[in-house]
Amino acid sequence: MPVAAMTRTFSLLLACCLSLPMSAPSRPAPSVSGEESTTPDARAVLDAWLEAFNSGERARMEAFRDRHQPKMDVDRLLGFRAETGGLALIRHEPADEGKARALVQERDGETIARIEIALVPGEPVQLRIQRIERPDDLRIPRLSQAEAIDALVAKADADAAKDAFSGVLLVAQDGDVLLHRAWGLADREAGTPVALDTKFRIGSMNKMFTAVATLQLVQAGKLSLDGTVGQYLPGYPNAGVAQATIRQLLTHTGGAGDIFGPEFDQHRLSLRTHDDYVRLYGTREPTHPPGQEQRYSNYGFVLLGAIIERVSGESYHDYMANNVFVPAGMRDTGSEPETVAVPGRAHGYMRKDGAWVDAGETLPWRGTAAGGGYSTANDLLKFARALQAGTLLSPALLAEATGRQASGYGYGFASGEDEGVAFHGHGGGAAGMNAELRVYPALGRVVVGVSNLDPPVMERMLSYYMLRMPLDMPSR
Repeated sequence: MPVAAMTRTFSLLLACCLSLPMSAPSRPAPSVSGEESTTPDARAVLDAWLEAFNSGERARMEAFRDRHQPKMDVDRLLGFRAETGGLALIRHEPADEGKARALVQERDGETIARIEIALVPGEPVQLRIQRIERPDDLRIPRLSQAEAIDALVAKADADAAKDAFSGVLLVAQDGDVLLHRAWGLADREAGTPVALDTKFRIGSMNKMFTAVATLQLVQAGKLSLDGTVGQYLPGYPNAGVAQATIRQLLTHTGGAGDIFGPEFDQHRLSLRTHDDYVRLYGTREPTHPPGQEQRYSNYGFVLLGAIIERVSGESYHDYMANNVFVPAGMRDTGSEPETVAVPGRAHGYMRKDGAWVDAGETLPWRGTAAGGGYSTANDLLKFARALQAGTLLSPALLAEATGRQASGYGYGFASGEDEGVAFHGHGGGAAGMNAELRVYPALGRVVVGVSNLDPPVMERMLSYYMLRMPLDMPSR
């Protein structure tokens, strides 16, 4: 199972391209009633895909693929099906002729998504699934703070009893910690329980730390948001990526691409420094011209790590310790190599053939500026508080970093709104790890979850609380 150190709000955002010729009566789409028609119908195609997907059966998905789209990635769909438990149809929505829309909810969680499909003569059929905020008529009633936390604890207790949850949950309001509890096992072989100070791998949450370090150097005049990769890494081997700016790398619009895949799997244990990654991937062409699209880019943050080292004169890890972790009081956060025995660091477990197995063979040799470090729930709370207090960045630069600079993203921070209430933070997910931090500045609230199990276990757990927590502004 390859490492995929990126946050997944809806487990996976799926975009399928269904190549269905409009003039091919020999391969008709099924009608809603089950009768066949020589005229493809968008709703029938949508319903047929949903039925095949929900079956969880490879043969049925392959049959749909063979009928409608030879290039459909069945393995990817099966993984998506396993993570969501399937998608329950809530309702079809009105759509123009040749199009279909429907609302669905993942069966193993409460995320709502919209499926949209369009049939255009002479063009491929486009099917897209996108997470959406719950419509007003489907909103879960808000609870009092105490009721919401009680509901969260009850869910964590129930899931842990089924061996479906392991980790630490923390909810803080202003200066008070309202919930800080641990569930499950940090080491299944030794029977070691998770403790409040257990260190969990946090995946892509490191991108927040990297962003803060980058912006500190901007604040100090050593970097410019509009400076380029080529400017700070002279001689960078690909001219296209060399044109990407610091701003574009921070917003995933630089076109730098990913680091995971066959090359990573082959070199996983020899990739030990940011320069190692640059030597391996530096000659690649950009995935798109810098600034023209937004595509989540782990390699873009590796480049930021290399730039931090070049500009500061320190290793990335030393810079982070001296300028982010120590000032914030984060004593249990770092990125020591997997070969180092870190006291209190949990083992990660991934689901394989219905059982939890150690995920150690999927891990990079060491965490990078893109992700892979470790932290505790309490240290992540300290990080959030240090940001809000102006300890790490000026208030103006923090506001810029946590505001929306691109779709759902600031500078290294995810940003959005819950029913009009702004939040920022980041998540991380890969084999044997899932963590998330969400900060609601106007509410004075910080929500943290860290787990040593596969995504979306913690995303789903925190979502359960955040859909029920009160959103009324506290009086101060």
